[in-house]
Amino acid sequence: MVRDNVQKILSEIEASCRKAGREAREVTLVGVTKTVGADVIQEAIGAGIKHIAENRVQEAENKFPSLLAKNPHIKTHIIGHLQTNKARDVIKVCSLLQSVDSLKLAFEIEKQAAKSGRVVDILVQFNTAHEEQKFGADPVQAQVLIEGISQLEHVRIKGLMCMAPYTEDQGIIRKTFSDLRGIRESIKTRFAGHPRVDMGILSMGMSGDYQIAIEEGSTMVRIGSAIFK
Repeated sequence: MVRDNVQKILSEIEASCRKAGREAREVTLVGVTKTVGADVIQEAIGAGIKHIAENRVQEAENKFPSLLAKNPHIKTHIIGHLQTNKARDVIKVCSLLQSVDSLKLAFEIEKQAAKSGRVVDILVQFNTAHEEQKFGADPVQAQVLIEGISQLEHVRIKGLMCMAPYTEDQGIIRKTFSDLRGIRESIKTRFAGHPRVDMGILSMGMSGDYQIAIEEGSTMVRIGSAIFK
């Protein structure tokens, strides 16, 4: 079942890219493994999933080390809200921190990364849905936030992330994604050539809206229920 689901999603990604005049290789599929056991995750990896993500640091700590031991080629992500007191733990098990939304958190990641002598890759999360219950930085503060994080020597900004509202209104969903794309374009212009600011990743789209996200320029989709249902 998982293998069939992965193949179906990869086919739909290809179709969405074709519709948007893009190449399927431009879009990375991340399997969101929240509540999923290691055996089932391994099945997804066997079906071609090369990136996996957890919402909570504790779950990432429990699952990722053994999966990496068996599959050293996979990349591990954290996509849920991060508290500063989890920075030390999360950088030990995750390749990419997708949900950095404040200078305070970035400073703590910098501190812990410096201690361990490594550079940590992050995405900056913006609340382009403008929903109070959603995490993410205020889009109005985009340039200021990126400027502050760009000065940290052990943190590399690899792109941006957002979450769309839970709505059936595709116009609202599409605007959430297009607004993030607009932020990325302005950052690319201002920080062109900066060694620690790379806007290559636009992480947008989940199981219910990833096809719209791809049409709006997403380069990374985070799929959980559509794979592991």
